[in-house]
Amino acid sequence: MLVSLMTDGQLAAQVIMAGVDACGPPDGDEEERLRRVPVGAVMLFRKNLDTDADSIRRMTDGILAAAGYSLPGTEDRLEPFIALDHEGGDVHRFTSGVERLPAPLSYFDMAERSGREAALLAVEADAARSAAGLAALGITMNLAPLAETLTDGNRAFLGTRSYGPDPDFTAAAAAAFMHGMKAAGIACVLKHFPGNSEIDPHLGTPILSGGEEALRQATAPFAALIAVSGGGLQPAGVMISHVVVPGWDEGRNASLSEVAMRQKLRGELGFNGIILADDFSMGAVSGGYGTAEKSVTALAAGADMVMAWPRNLAGVHNTILSALADGRLTRARLRDAASRIVREKLRRAAAPIPG
Repeated sequence: MLVSLMTDGQLAAQVIMAGVDACGPPDGDEEERLRRVPVGAVMLFRKNLDTDADSIRRMTDGILAAAGYSLPGTEDRLEPFIALDHEGGDVHRFTSGVERLPAPLSYFDMAERSGREAALLAVEADAARSAAGLAALGITMNLAPLAETLTDGNRAFLGTRSYGPDPDFTAAAAAAFMHGMKAAGIACVLKHFPGNSEIDPHLGTPILSGGEEALRQATAPFAALIAVSGGGLQPAGVMISHVVVPGWDEGRNASLSEVAMRQKLRGELGFNGIILADDFSMGAVSGGYGTAEKSVTALAAGADMVMAWPRNLAGVHNTILSALADGRLTRARLRDAASRIVREKLRRAAAPIPG
């Protein structure tokens, strides 16, 4: 496996999804930062995409050139995923050039009016059309769709971002979205496992309470989507949320919990792809020790990829290396995390894009 050829620095970089400052082709400082820490993925936001399509494509090409590399004795080139949130509705990062998808909840309304089949066909067709636009800009990963069913407990936070209150339709719509994205080779990351509450995790800590049956209902769409992954519909990753689930791990955010990631998501649901931790700069996890140390805790607990932003990329990378040196993070765990990321990249490179 390629990870056996990677240095500790390359392994520590591969498990990071980093932000960039560029809006258009990256400058020399940005290129140098990505060469020093050749991250596994780069996350784009509205600030990066507030420009024309040609400038966006030159930016993504520049990122791939700076952070990509070939390992000695191999022909495989490792390049970062270029990722963004592209859910539809309010979650739309472009100012021009890429069509805004309808809000996910609108498809549930369509199903009520015109039937489930028509709504699911519309989800897939809209996602496929949008995916072609993303791919033309060099984007390869979408942190979507949401696989959270809308409830009275999470409505205040999710709003129209959910595919609605029916768990079966939510799972089917998320599957249709992934099928559409797959048409252009876009990797999808389901989110946010195991769910959320009414509290916005950017501002505070959501708590997902209830017994085992309530939690089973909350995670049912994730379970359904993971169960059918062997049929060619394979999510590249699942984003783990900052929610606290007292019934699983009292007082510990799911993004820092071995129970949530290893026992529930890996063990019970059987997910073998990339587990991506949500942003540790959010208010839900702002207390206690710093974001770099939380990244190490998350990796040790079972996450495969953590987020870092330009101002602290070197700090997160160095903290992972320090944890590797002092035993807080084992080399076996770091290699396991990196191997899941590399395996997904190689799998997608080998698979022809349907046309």
